[in-house]
Amino acid sequence: MAPAVSKIAIIGAGVSGLAVAKQLSHHNPIVFEATDSIGGVWKHCSYSSTKLQSLRCDYEFSDFPWPDRDNTSFPSHTEILEYLHSYANHFDVLRFLRFNSKVVEIKFVGDREATDFSGQPISLLPGHPVWEVSVQTSGSDTIECYVFEYIVVCIGKYGDIAKIPEFPHNKGPEIFQGQVLHSIDYCKLDKESVSNLLKGKKVAVIGFKKSAIDLALECAEANQGPEGQPCTMVVRTLHWTVPHYWVWGLPFYLFYSTRSSQFLHERPNQSFLRVLLCLLLSPMRSGVSKFIESYLLWKLPLQKYGLKPDHPFEEDYASCQMAIMPENFFPEADKGKILFKRASKWWFSKEGIEFDDDTKLEADVVVLATGYDGKKKLRTILPEPFRSLLEYPSGIMPLYRGTIHPLIPSMAFVGYLESVSNLHTAELRSIWLARLLDDKFKLPTVEKMIQQTNKEVEVSKRTTRFYKRHCISTFSINHSDEICEEMGWNSWRKNNWFSEAFSPYGSQDYDKED
Repeated sequence: MAPAVSKIAIIGAGVSGLAVAKQLSHHNPIVFEATDSIGGVWKHCSYSSTKLQSLRCDYEFSDFPWPDRDNTSFPSHTEILEYLHSYANHFDVLRFLRFNSKVVEIKFVGDREATDFSGQPISLLPGHPVWEVSVQTSGSDTIECYVFEYIVVCIGKYGDIAKIPEFPHNKGPEIFQGQVLHSIDYCKLDKESVSNLLKGKKVAVIGFKKSAIDLALECAEANQGPEGQPCTMVVRTLHWTVPHYWVWGLPFYLFYSTRSSQFLHERPNQSFLRVLLCLLLSPMRSGVSKFIESYLLWKLPLQKYGLKPDHPFEEDYASCQMAIMPENFFPEADKGKILFKRASKWWFSKEGIEFDDDTKLEADVVVLATGYDGKKKLRTILPEPFRSLLEYPSGIMPLYRGTIHPLIPSMAFVGYLESVSNLHTAELRSIWLARLLDDKFKLPTVEKMIQQTNKEVEVSKRTTRFYKRHCISTFSINHSDEICEEMGWNSWRKNNWFSEAFSPYGSQDYDKED
């Protein structure tokens, strides 16, 4: 059977996939979604207690505000899914979607000779097939083939493929007599199954990021009463947590999310004068970080439980690893329902877990909240030689404007660059991509694109030891400025200079072309 022919494919119907589908709707794209629902990680990698880490007004599409956007509570994952469904219905995006359609292979069928790695990028929409996509529908062994001029990959870095720690020989999960599962498996359990898994059990949660914190709290709440067992969090790397978005009575955005606050931080493409100024302002940057740390140490019992990180707060913010601590987390710790064990190395035994300090922890259940392997997700579908381009000396996939790999033709990646609001980041880059494909501006040469991505990586390296997460939070406004200028938009989006200097930037500032 001859392959179906279309112009643009979008892989994934999470937040990024929906944003791209809306912006490219005039091209009638085909959106392949492996599951039966939109929402991505909000649908498939959320617990019953999972909530957004920011306010509604900071996590909305520029042309589709929340109906109750001034509500200061953090919306649950079900509320976010309702919002995404409303967005998709409002803009008639669902007509492009093909659910239960898993992309199992992508083949390059374009002209390799047309790919000029020496200087100029090839035509983005060449007018002939470049990629062949093999798709398997759930419940069927049949593989359908499609060919496209362009592919936008929106499967993200999270979910689908669990990142599992490596263990010494004969000291892995296979010798443990209890139950081992990853947080992605925990997300699939219904309420009754969660209760059966946790209640009355000695549970060890490996990790100390948001998913681990939420899971430990759910475990504590399932083990109330004298018969309840405590949950132990095994912590390798500590990260700063915040109780809310206020610091000593001041709104948090004043410290990192305005032009004036980001002026203190290094950014790519800055002049020599700016480099010198950043050097002179480094004590002020450090002071801001310590000011926030002082509040967190006063507000939360981090020192009491040995949870004070050794690195500055700024490094976690610069790597998008700051997490909101649930209000009742430490009260459960005070009751002895949540315990903590610091460990750099550990392995399984028959009865539980052993550590490199010769201590042991008995457990009935071990949950690995150890993250996801985003690169492996991409490697499973990308062909060579493009697959090898995902591995880069810096550990970061080099994406120009967080979207285009300079050496992979006719393909874009949306949802791989992190910021304070990943929805806003994805939408703005979707707008940029749509205008690029509509030939409203041109890409620079391959060499210049690589130089730009290298500059961003170097800035991140100097800002945080966790730079491999590819986060732009400390220079996000400048990053958006450069995108706007490239599209021919005015980069200053506010009504007056005072707002430009001291108001936070969000999606609503990019709701129309200037």
